[in-house]
Amino acid sequence: MNIILVSNNMAKARTLSILQVGMIVFALVMLPVLTVLMFIVPQESAPQKGVKSLIPHHLRFSFNNPQKHLDAYAVQLGEMQARMMRLDAQSERLAKLAGDKKNIRNNKAEPSTTPKPNYGPTSSLEPALAAPILNVTTGANQGGPLVQSAPLTEVELQNQIADLMAQIEFKTEYLSEIEAKLLQQSVLKNTLPNSSPVDAAFNSSSFGWRLDPFNGHRAFHEGLDFTASTGTAIYAAAGGIVSTSEQTPDYGKIVKIDHGSGLETRYAHASTLLVKVGQRVAKGQKIAEVGSTGRSTGPHLHYEIRLNGNPLDPRKYLSASR
Repeated sequence: MNIILVSNNMAKARTLSILQVGMIVFALVMLPVLTVLMFIVPQESAPQKGVKSLIPHHLRFSFNNPQKHLDAYAVQLGEMQARMMRLDAQSERLAKLAGDKKNIRNNKAEPSTTPKPNYGPTSSLEPALAAPILNVTTGANQGGPLVQSAPLTEVELQNQIADLMAQIEFKTEYLSEIEAKLLQQSVLKNTLPNSSPVDAAFNSSSFGWRLDPFNGHRAFHEGLDFTASTGTAIYAAAGGIVSTSEQTPDYGKIVKIDHGSGLETRYAHASTLLVKVGQRVAKGQKIAEVGSTGRSTGPHLHYEIRLNGNPLDPRKYLSASR
């Protein structure tokens, strides 16, 4: 079949072949189809078009990626393991202070024949070491018929993790109080740094686990932060010998004072250091001035108390007067 077209120009006839006619018909059919597809196909999202996302990259989460769920739980598990290690170390320190020489990590250790000291009903060490940290027993012999078994849902697993975190946090706070009472009753009671190092208020939630102000990750903060203006006087919380007076990348300008018997205090992020290594300082003596050197977001004093290198909660040792 041929279609003959006649134009007014020179009265010449043009002929369209079957193939050309088919292509014209195909184009006429596809045109409305393509028009409909333009409206029903999802368009490219805003972030993909170059618009910057307001959510930080490390906080983005894809619910369609199972590996993201596993990574999130792995982070929580790692934090719980870190807290358990700190509790183990703290329990060992408490055992030494109480005169208990057995290895408390060994469940098969022989019972000690040494009489346990009595610390009174409010500061007993035995409940702190014997009470379970978790509600579930992980190492005891167990058994029984299986009835209505069902796997934990994701929400239930998250609730279990949150509950264990809360129990660990409570146990950590309790052991810190017991440790402070034992030290105050020990031979170290006269050398404890029990005065405020600066005339300023401290951040009560500063010691312990927190979100790091630089990377947003959970990290353990081993001291107290006292917010104060640059140049505010920093005082020695107890008498001792200056073991360090220098500038470091993280602490900035820092003074460390050795109080004997493994006790040490640290005063970091100072603007000016006023003492030298080997110098003996008295309790309440001015040793530095507040600043914002090192890994700091603003003027403040970062204050630590350590026993044999282990951080203690300074809140347990502060008194009202300097």
